[in-house]
Amino acid sequence: MSESNTVTWIIGASSGVGASSALALAASGRVLALSGRRVDALEVVRAKVEQRGGRAIVIPMDAADDESTRQALDRVHAEAGAVDEIVFCAGMNVTKRHWDKLEIAEFQAVVETNLTSVARGISAVLPEMRSRGRGRVVVISSWAGWAFGRGAGVAYSASKTGLISLTESLNDQESAHGISATVICPGDIDTEFVDKRPTVPDAAARSRMLSPDDVARAVAFVVDSPADVCVNELVISPVHSHSYGK
Repeated sequence: MSESNTVTWIIGASSGVGASSALALAASGRVLALSGRRVDALEVVRAKVEQRGGRAIVIPMDAADDESTRQALDRVHAEAGAVDEIVFCAGMNVTKRHWDKLEIAEFQAVVETNLTSVARGISAVLPEMRSRGRGRVVVISSWAGWAFGRGAGVAYSASKTGLISLTESLNDQESAHGISATVICPGDIDTEFVDKRPTVPDAAARSRMLSPDDVARAVAFVVDSPADVCVNELVISPVHSHSYGK
């Protein structure tokens, strides 16, 4: 269980793994800062956290924008305090996933959301974590980042693979300051995200996927681990499916 003054910032908390992670941590005593672009959806998650006896604040932000990220962090500080834990759940993909249809603007948008925004968020909170001698970073990557995912697409695979190097470099350079980073690489998850695939999976296929709650339990395991324990990497797959990729 967390100390009551632990501040956990969840980016991409409006749905999917981010929302489920907030609910998984609702009764832990943490103050949960819920960020994303869809304010109405964030308010729904906040209400559910409070129904479970937790405390949450809604901090709207665009993780792909420097100024929005800075302003959001300022609000977290003002309303909750310094960030102890940060969980990155935001992500995107596009339907044009092959080289013969690649559009660089779309490629850049995917990399910005999936990779650069994580680096931006880490960079924002790192100075305070470093000065306090503690901090935990959790990054949701993908099976397609851990191993090649044929259907995941050029941009998605590249961006999610980059997250593994990002967290490894953070552990390498910042562990001396009490900071640990974990990358979680799930297989297929049944969320609204899969509705944007070129071919939308049917009900039978979705029933064989992970649920957001499955991944949220892994997030809770990581952040509830002792401060001197670093869970470097977690790979999670659905037992009944070996067709991975977003």
